[in-house]
Amino acid sequence: MARYAVLLRGINLGRARRVAMADLRTLLTEEGYGNVATLLQSGNVVLDSDRPPDELGPLIERALEQRFGMPVEVFLRSRDEMARVVARNPLAAVANDGSRYVVSFLARPPDRPVEEELAGVDLGADRYAVDGTEMYIWCPGGQRDSPLMKALSRIKGGPPATVRNWNTVEKLLAMMR
Repeated sequence: MARYAVLLRGINLGRARRVAMADLRTLLTEEGYGNVATLLQSGNVVLDSDRPPDELGPLIERALEQRFGMPVEVFLRSRDEMARVVARNPLAAVANDGSRYVVSFLARPPDRPVEEELAGVDLGADRYAVDGTEMYIWCPGGQRDSPLMKALSRIKGGPPATVRNWNTVEKLLAMMR
C-alpha cells in the first residue's frame, strides 16, 4: 500500500461547496481506503491505497460527486512526492512565514513557461519557482494583495491547480510518515 496526500480543490471556501471532514473520512473509509485522516477543513486528506494514482484520483472524484452531489477535482501526491516538495523548498532563503508561502499543486506541468505568462508584470516583493507539477509562491504581503497571485489568476488555459500554504504542506507530510 502506498500513502497519498489527497488535495481537494475548491471545497469549504466560504459558504458554498461545504463538505464536513467527518463525512469525507467516512466516505473514503467506506470506499476501502486505509488509515484515512483529514487536516483542517479545506480538503486535505491522507490515506493508504493499493491503486495506482491514475486510477485513484478518478475513483475518489466519482465517489465525492456521488456522495456530495458536486464535482470535486482531486490532486494526488505520494509520500515520496510530498517529501520532495518539502525538501526542494526553492524559496527557503526568502520565505520566512509559512502562512504566506504557498505551493500550487498542478495537474500537469505548465504548457508554456510561467516567465512568458508573467512578462511585464510587476511582482513587487513576490517570488516564485516552478518545479514540474509544483509552483512555489512567496507572497510577503499575503495572497489577497499579491500581484503575483492576481496575475496568475488571469492566465487562461493553464493546468488546473490547488494551493496549500507551507504550514499545511509540512503538516501533511508529517501525517504521511
